[in-house]
Amino acid sequence: MFSHMVIFWTDPGKPGATDELVAGARKYLQGIPGALSFHVGRMVPSHRPVVDQSYQAALNIVFPDKRTQDDYQAHPLHIEFVEKVLKPNCQRLIVYDFE
Repeated sequence: MFSHMVIFWTDPGKPGATDELVAGARKYLQGIPGALSFHVGRMVPSHRPVVDQSYQAALNIVFPDKRTQDDYQAHPLHIEFVEKVLKPNCQRLIVYDFE
């Protein structure tokens, strides 16, 4: 199993950037073949100090293996998401990939 997690910091000067990012991920990424599970959503506030609350949205996709994730990265819909949704709405992101 291979997990692909992306943490997004959206543009604070662009109202609706987080909603556009989440909706765009669902539109472009959710249908790409190979994922065992797909989850995208907004950061949930927490009273626990150990919970990072500096980001606005996150994506978690589980693949059967790294090769399938590599194919996902090169898929035309993923590339379209990066150009049309990610770049216009995000200031920063961090990716965590793990097996």
